[in-house]
Amino acid sequence: MDEDIALYLEAAQEGMDGSITHLKKELVRIRSGRATPDMLQGIMVDYYGSATPINQVANVKTQDARTLVIAPWEKKVLQNVEQAIFQANIGVTPQNDGEVIRLVIPPLTEERRKQLVKQSGTYGEQAKVSIRSARRDAMEEIKQAVKDGYSEDAGKDAEEKVQNLTNKYTKLVDTIMAAKEKELITM
Repeated sequence: MDEDIALYLEAAQEGMDGSITHLKKELVRIRSGRATPDMLQGIMVDYYGSATPINQVANVKTQDARTLVIAPWEKKVLQNVEQAIFQANIGVTPQNDGEVIRLVIPPLTEERRKQLVKQSGTYGEQAKVSIRSARRDAMEEIKQAVKDGYSEDAGKDAEEKVQNLTNKYTKLVDTIMAAKEKELITM
């Protein structure tokens, strides 16, 4: 029975870890007016008939704070990379000079910054909902174990551990969100 409780706690922690990982991936995609190769994460390029991540067909680097340079390893792929960036609709128009593609990131307006803070806040709330969902699932499993004969005291201890995990991960979301908001506002 103790093994079952340990598994419930482990499953809750894995679910909460997954929520944090997902939150970080979503926040990377919110651009802060600064050029970063992570902006292109998830963009797939048609490479000889198969969808391939952009970083596997080209070298992506920052030239300066507002410029990304994408240098495909094969010139034949240059048009496909440009097309993939257009289709990804990241809010930046690629500039193709025949050798490389440049993405010049425009500075963000105050209004756009506020929209991005709001959008990132939505991701933070989704992460908290996911964390609470993992908490709820673990609590239900623990309550069922108590009904099936597990001691009530041990059940209360396990519930307390799940609640402590929930509090820890919720604070982590708050910390991540505060850092992202600061990044978006102070540019």
